[in-house]
Amino acid sequence: MKRNEHRQHITQGQFVVATGPDAILTTLLGSCVSTCLWDSVTGIGGMNHILLPDRRFGEGAAHGEGVNEMELLINGLIKAGAIRDQLKAKIFGGARMISMSTDIGETNAAFALQFLKNEGIECMGASTGGTNARQIMFWPGTGKALVRIAESNPVEVEKPTAPRNTGAEIELF
Repeated sequence: MKRNEHRQHITQGQFVVATGPDAILTTLLGSCVSTCLWDSVTGIGGMNHILLPDRRFGEGAAHGEGVNEMELLINGLIKAGAIRDQLKAKIFGGARMISMSTDIGETNAAFALQFLKNEGIECMGASTGGTNARQIMFWPGTGKALVRIAESNPVEVEKPTAPRNTGAEIELF
């Protein structure tokens, strides 16, 4: 790392807008998804970290927190001086971190891609899916991104077992 680099780490539910060649935004993703947006003409960019597109997860997700987090990022970029029509995007995350019937990561990645398509923002690249976490470094002034994929396997979720009836009386008070 250069001495004059300024790193900001982003966690779930956050977004950051930054400018300049020394700004670096970082995050760690599993099933979450991050959208990196930048305007290469003005050198303004930002990143968000979306846990779930919607609190309810699933149908109707296009009207939930994911939309809010995307709009906050876009509005933050515009307030900082970015031109909306010049925004480009890269999407990361959306891994299948646990084995279960619903693939939360896939839903998250699909949401981000669909949102960009609906808004007319070109997606210049993506690293989504799989079963491993990703560490992301994003240079908002240029749109450059570095992805490090962790080596691990998904966690098997065990179904809870019903408690055994021991025949003991339960006293309520």
